[in-house]
Amino acid sequence: MFGSANSKVKLQTKYNKLMQEAYDLSTVNRKKSDQKRAEAEEIGQQLDELERQS
Repeated sequence: MFGSANSKVKLQTKYNKLMQEAYDLSTVNRKKSDQKRAEAEEIGQQLDELERQS
């Protein structure tokens, strides 16, 4: 139970970091911004899957 909650927190933190990086890059380098957003979306899907399992 705690492992699942701990992994959710880690994934959420990583998701937030990637989204912030994507936002910061959006005005400088659109391609890198899109890559960061894609990584964040993958993390988001993992978070959704964990929610469905709970």
